[in-house]
Amino acid sequence: MTVTSELRDGAHSGIRVVTMNAPPVNALTVQGWFDVAAALDEASADLDTKVVVLRAEGKGFNAGVDIKEMQHTEGFDALIGANKGCYAAFKAVYECAVPVIAAVNGFCVGGGVGLVGNADIVVASDDAYFGVPEVKQGALGAATHMARLVPQQMMRALYFTAATIPATELHRFGSVYRLAPREQLLDVALEVAADIAAKDTRVIRAAKEALNGIEPVDVNKSYRFEQGFTFELNLAGVSDELRDDFAGTDKAGVSRLAGARTSTTEENQ
Repeated sequence: MTVTSELRDGAHSGIRVVTMNAPPVNALTVQGWFDVAAALDEASADLDTKVVVLRAEGKGFNAGVDIKEMQHTEGFDALIGANKGCYAAFKAVYECAVPVIAAVNGFCVGGGVGLVGNADIVVASDDAYFGVPEVKQGALGAATHMARLVPQQMMRALYFTAATIPATELHRFGSVYRLAPREQLLDVALEVAADIAAKDTRVIRAAKEALNGIEPVDVNKSYRFEQGFTFELNLAGVSDELRDDFAGTDKAGVSRLAGARTSTTEENQ
């Protein structure tokens, strides 16, 4: 997993490009989410940074959390880590002191929607698509952020069905600002970023804080509320069963066996 952060100069002076690169599908590990958060926090603290472009290398922008890491880790450490990591990354994007432009190539699902939904501006490749398939893995989350991209009933339909929606449709809704062929995506993102970087950064930073201050929904509390239901599903064993189907593991079976042994031991005492 690699997260790089580069402050451009010359014609793109003041533009910081943060790139995620976690082959094969940019499903981020626990550490990966915290690395994204750290990169955005660094951008906030750097007064030479006027705007951030958040992008990814590879097949798609982001495939959410690394479910295989979660299923191959004993106990709840990876689950708790992923929840905290996602929360930190989404919060860092939303609260970044300068505007964040998400440049989305290909697929953007699960946690990827959390990153994009918290961004200030979205540009996307014309073959990009978005979705929140968490219900298939026994988790809840990112509805808060999908609701920033589509109308309420559309968000609910996508959430319940785990369906995806193309960037071309989001462009029609107005939540994707610009579309571009995949090979031109970064150039388009940098073009939009340069327009912002040309403005007085003191005004832009104040504008970012002001716009966050008038948001009708507290996205941090709203997402944290969603995460609470994910924990309930995990405690009930539902999430492990569904993640096992995806990862080809048997963590739910191991947990049931451990529970049966504990129950037998207690009965014999």
